[in-house]
Amino acid sequence: MSLLESGENYLETILMLSKTQKDVHAIDIVNHLGFSKPSVSIMLKKLKEDGYLTIDSNSHIFLTIQGRSVAEKILNRHTILTELFIKIGVNPTTAEEDACKIEHDLTDETFNALIELNKKLD
Repeated sequence: MSLLESGENYLETILMLSKTQKDVHAIDIVNHLGFSKPSVSIMLKKLKEDGYLTIDSNSHIFLTIQGRSVAEKILNRHTILTELFIKIGVNPTTAEEDACKIEHDLTDETFNALIELNKKLD
């Protein structure tokens, strides 16, 4: 299944939340993304059905190996793009927003070239 940008954002959010808190619940995603509870519930159900996450009997959300792989890729892209944009003079808030907009659409070739550019700017 091809994962759409919205699904990637959910997986990235779950990964980020899991790094800062013990348990991740749907309400944490609602609060972080600012989406409605029904919308989050629908997306979590789809991501679960597609094998990207599991939800235990206490409503704790866990990424599967497949889900973690996608989330780590997107978070890595987000982090590197944000750093690069800041290095070239973009306001940090704008850099963060722009990274989020393009992290899903770059080819690996372009992203790898940006990684090399980012290294050269250090």
